[in-house]
Amino acid sequence: MSQPAAERAYVLTKELVLSGELPGGHLLSEGDIAERLGVSRTPVREAFLRLQAEDLLTLIPKRGAVVVPVPPGEAEDVLDAREAIESAAVRRLLRRPDLVPAAVERLRAALEVQRGHAERGDLASFAEADEAFHRTLVEAGRNALTLRFYATLADRQRRMSVHALGPVPARLPEIVAEHAALIDVVESGDAAAFAAALHGHLDRTHRRPL
Repeated sequence: MSQPAAERAYVLTKELVLSGELPGGHLLSEGDIAERLGVSRTPVREAFLRLQAEDLLTLIPKRGAVVVPVPPGEAEDVLDAREAIESAAVRRLLRRPDLVPAAVERLRAALEVQRGHAERGDLASFAEADEAFHRTLVEAGRNALTLRFYATLADRQRRMSVHALGPVPARLPEIVAEHAALIDVVESGDAAAFAAALHGHLDRTHRRPL
């Protein structure tokens, strides 16, 4: 069964925004997306309305839509939430040492995917893999409530990573190395050291550029 035109327009436009191909402040028209997909403007309009509800677009009558930049205050809110949730997840994981080896294995598998994107210089895929790596940390804590909340941050995480790393591509291999160090700390069983390492990692990647 083929995907409805409105859904295709939604998926395409959202990916263009999250990948950074359409940066904050960019003006796009319904016709741009309609032409790419070979559909009418009506389903594109529906997609734009959905993305406006998600705070990714602002509609401008008779002109199209503007991509909403990530507000600096919101970025800091996301980072604080991530730091608290990921640190808590690792603390909870480490209370069950029998679960650590499997968690470490999953983290190393996620890291290898990210490493491949770093080696190819694929920023959009790297940002997606970065979110997946950190989500794997949260999954390891086995707290369904915090995992559901953390999932709501995924779109913001990807946009923030593209924004922060685009100007400094040399950070990609550094982030891979920092993620490897985070895994080592998890394996060592030191929750306090993990929290400190995570704080430094997020600070170097996001807070200083802000």
